[in-house]
Amino acid sequence: IPRTLYLSLVGVKDMSTIETPPQNRLPVETAVCAYDERIIRDAINRELERQGQVFFLHNRVHSIEKVRDRIAELCPNARVEFGHGQMESDELETVMHRFVAGQIDVLVCTSIIESGLDIPNANTIIIDRADRFGLADLYQLRGRVGRAEHKAYAYLLLPREMMTIGAARKRINAIKQYSSLGAGFRIAMRDLEIRGAGSILGTAQSGHIMAVGFDLYCQLLKQAVAQIKGQKMRWRLEVDLRLDFVATNEAEFVRADSDTWVSAFLPRIYVSDTTLRIQAYRRLAEVTTQEQLDQLIKEWRDRFGIFPGPVENLITLTQIKLAAAKAQITRVETREDKVMLTRRGDFILVAGKFPRLVAPQIEGRLTEILRLLRKLP
Repeated sequence: IPRTLYLSLVGVKDMSTIETPPQNRLPVETAVCAYDERIIRDAINRELERQGQVFFLHNRVHSIEKVRDRIAELCPNARVEFGHGQMESDELETVMHRFVAGQIDVLVCTSIIESGLDIPNANTIIIDRADRFGLADLYQLRGRVGRAEHKAYAYLLLPREMMTIGAARKRINAIKQYSSLGAGFRIAMRDLEIRGAGSILGTAQSGHIMAVGFDLYCQLLKQAVAQIKGQKMRWRLEVDLRLDFVATNEAEFVRADSDTWVSAFLPRIYVSDTTLRIQAYRRLAEVTTQEQLDQLIKEWRDRFGIFPGPVENLITLTQIKLAAAKAQITRVETREDKVMLTRRGDFILVAGKFPRLVAPQIEGRLTEILRLLRKLP
């Protein structure tokens, strides 16, 4: 789910959502609990009392017969059988036909039931070691019950030590939280949050994204999407900014001397949500014209409010990149008060010297560089 959803969010794939459930369909009530044979027995007996059937999912073939025998001991009045993908096809088909016909009350099975089954009379599913399943798997498995107008129940069983720790617990909480009808898209989004679409900036990335740069990555991604869609895209010349007085992240600015550094980033207090903050950076990196930047500025002010100083400076950095690209400048570097501009591999000199910054305040240096670039032929 995460990578496919991510491709939809960035525009590579089309996406449609269906939020209207079948008529008279009820949401599946989901319970998360530690493995307890009393809970198993009560859940099975409750379903049998209303003439229903039960899936008990145990995803280990080597021990599935023992589990079948134990369920039969817990519920002596129940007709219990097992089925898994390593059985002979005729034998498995016989078991499934008997379950569909109502001749089996409890089917102890593996995840072979994950898709393709529609048994309206089976309205309780008990998933043993739910922590071993992904969020998409749990969503599919829960969908095996509640396929008629009867109330359905899903029990997700965990070892006691797994009740409060790990990513598995996050998945379990998500499947419990999003139990309403039509919650599939929200579950997919939560799965994307938990697992990610693949590390882009982290140390787990197998490529060299830090060498490429986040701005260029976003430009390449946008270009690839445009090519897939058969659209033409305006390409912005990539500009390497190396300003020795600019801190482009919060941690760097905290460590620096505020009298000699300018901050240019999106503060957490301005955009608190990490996902939104990364999306905002991506949108800014994709800007190729002043018109696009003006539209983004208007959107940010509407969504997040008045710009604090670091955001104003971040906008100015983008204006510097746009002005540099327009002038065919591929690199803008500062060393103390010298400005070193590179065009086609050569430095640009003014009266035979590197331009110098003369602004009395450190905050004025960005504006000074922007004015210098805009004056270039």
